[in-house]
Amino acid sequence: MIADLRLQDFRLFKDDSFELSPSVNIIVGPNASGKTSLLEAVLVLASGTSYRAASGELIRFGQPWTRLDGHNESGALRTVKITRDPPAKQYEINGKTYQRLNLAQSLPIVLFEPNHLQMLSGHPERRRDYLDDLLEQTVIGYGATRRQYKRTLAQRNNLLKQPGNVLHNQLFPWDVRLSQLAGQIVRARSQLTEAINAKLPTLYKQLSQAKTKVSAVYDSRWPVDTYESRLLKQLETSRSDDQLRGFTGSGPHREDLLITFDGRPVQLVASRGEVRTAILALKIIELNTIQDARGGQSPLLLLDDVFSELDGKRRHALTDHLAAYQTFITTTDADIVLQHFAEKCNVIPLN
Repeated sequence: MIADLRLQDFRLFKDDSFELSPSVNIIVGPNASGKTSLLEAVLVLASGTSYRAASGELIRFGQPWTRLDGHNESGALRTVKITRDPPAKQYEINGKTYQRLNLAQSLPIVLFEPNHLQMLSGHPERRRDYLDDLLEQTVIGYGATRRQYKRTLAQRNNLLKQPGNVLHNQLFPWDVRLSQLAGQIVRARSQLTEAINAKLPTLYKQLSQAKTKVSAVYDSRWPVDTYESRLLKQLETSRSDDQLRGFTGSGPHREDLLITFDGRPVQLVASRGEVRTAILALKIIELNTIQDARGGQSPLLLLDDVFSELDGKRRHALTDHLAAYQTFITTTDADIVLQHFAEKCNVIPLN
């Protein structure tokens, strides 16, 4: 956990310090007051990178460098310094200097920001990325498998785009390799989806205070235990169609994570508040999954503009559920925060 945070020439902050709670911290202020920038500073201090800007853009306008300092609960200091000219980034943890952070040196983070609202209603790629990004953080070797699959798929697609008919012996080795990697990806995604579905219905009900049954299913074209052989056969039989299209039409890059409300697709029946609650439930499951994978180390939870479109009972249910985690929530609604959350949350006001 981060006990305090100092920002020097970071975004619009000149030199500001904040005391942080190990539980829920609510950052409240009008638009353009720096709420998201403060959330971003926590992310950069923990992981070394921002989710919305290159490193040089984090430096306050006209200044040569920015620096973030934070102590953990035992007093150990963590520092990030970014310079504009020459462009450079340096980390210091417990007196040791690093040029980059590996997984062990970074603090685990789970982030919700408004663009994530498109995950359930947008392109299936967003939902595939949700599964794959979480698997990369929790399953050893999955990142390498994911990268190998993308490279193999690109190689096969390049062959398909060549003029004339591609010979069988040119494509077959790529078909075999693609099928092998695809089987590993689909098994991992299916197992993760089953774990998500075991928690999602109960968690959604706790957050929404509603009786709607929410479920998650991985929409795979074939059963997991025969996936490799079925995909290999499909790649062979659809080769002509793939050549006409210029890309591979079957495989895990074409599959989806389906979220349903009472058995119906979320895109068709859920309100914006229900969608936001469902995504928050998925983010909390992400948090729990990373915590289990990292031996009980709790990720920091960053929630940008999370109260929008949530009614009062859902806001209270959310903050009550997150009290066990160090959480940062931004909002513009000062009246609601002061009226309902001032006594049980650490409120950080920005002007």
